[in-house]
Amino acid sequence: MKMFPSNLLFKKYHKANKNFLQLNDQKSFFPLFCEFALQTEEAGKLTYKQIESCRRTIRRGLGKKGVFKIRLFTSVPVSSKPISSRMGSGKGGISHWIAPIKKGQVIFEINCFSKEQAFFILTKASSKLPIKTKIVNLKY
Repeated sequence: MKMFPSNLLFKKYHKANKNFLQLNDQKSFFPLFCEFALQTEEAGKLTYKQIESCRRTIRRGLGKKGVFKIRLFTSVPVSSKPISSRMGSGKGGISHWIAPIKKGQVIFEINCFSKEQAFFILTKASSKLPIKTKIVNLKY
């Protein structure tokens, strides 16, 4: 999985508006590709490391034959200055990338052989995230 976008309009961005996380866009709120999905119950931010740990957990649980889709991308840079630096001298460098999450957004989708296996895999993946999530299924 790619860690950050290849080309950006600006090198460093302003902080996102707090109301940005509260907006309700309907485009990413329903599973589109697979039967089972992991959906958020609150707004927040996810880092690349958190997304990658969930991806590894899902891949291990599904094996070679399972299919899964990641529905988010880390596209917002977060900058920070060193601790010992003095005031002024501009904005700090990019320390990590985040993906802003809206309430009700679908994060991961999987196709699995059984309902119990899918719930087990998605429960393990949700335990790695700092936000509350629920499991959504289409067929049952």
